[in-house]
Amino acid sequence: MTIAQIFGRNPRDRALRADLLAEAAAVEEGLLAAVKSDVPFISESGRSLLRTGTGWRLRPLLVLLAARFGDPHAPGVAPAAVAVELTHLAVLGHDTVGDAQAAPRPGPGSGVLGPVSVAVLTGDFLFARASQLLADLGPDAVRAQTAAYARMVTGRMLARTGPGEGCDPVAHQVEVAAARTGSLTGASARLGALASGAGDRVGDALARYGERLGTALRLTEDVLGTAAGPPRAHPEPRRALRDARRRAHHARSALGDLPDCAARDALAGLCATVTGQGPGRDRPRVAP
Repeated sequence: MTIAQIFGRNPRDRALRADLLAEAAAVEEGLLAAVKSDVPFISESGRSLLRTGTGWRLRPLLVLLAARFGDPHAPGVAPAAVAVELTHLAVLGHDTVGDAQAAPRPGPGSGVLGPVSVAVLTGDFLFARASQLLADLGPDAVRAQTAAYARMVTGRMLARTGPGEGCDPVAHQVEVAAARTGSLTGASARLGALASGAGDRVGDALARYGERLGTALRLTEDVLGTAAGPPRAHPEPRRALRDARRRAHHARSALGDLPDCAARDALAGLCATVTGQGPGRDRPRVAP
């Protein structure tokens, strides 16, 4: 699924689609610039992560769509879109550590970094780049990103530990989904509103939308999997899918007080798409 495929056929949808395609191209250029480093292996590792994250670029898309409720051409919009994808890729890089630990390691004194070191350092580098970009938008932007990042890390830990004694396993799965994915999709929508000057009321509504959307997406992919990976073991898959669709419906409801425009239509359409009920069956890649 691509940006060109998520819009309807009326004129205002087509106009927005054309604008977003141009803005998305600028975001890609920004991402390539951001992963450059004076250290060659960091640059190559960063470019490799960029390639694994291609496709929807859901988080930058949420920034760009949220910015349509303010000034979409404000100077901070594109950097915010780049920053949220870098944050996503930073955690994705850290998530590769488990696989990298099984890989051969260089011998003592070889002067070569092992795959674990590269994964961790690259993730740290990308997070630092994201923070640099958001610093220019002010403390509210940095707070939104770092709060989301803290929740993402918490979600990863909860996913590894599993539900505690007496805890509903599906409720635990929802908590993990909200932390690992909903936190950053919510922050992405809020940052788009913030960077465009859309105002706190709009930002709050978009943040609620984004978190619910991301949680629904993660729950759906946990059960159904993606082209990039198989489904995860789930204690009650039918219940999880019902919960995902309910949360997608609630995400759409969060848009109710926003102005009627093509961007709102596109955000509403994403609610069906992430649960496999919209046009086409492809869904955004959700990792981490």
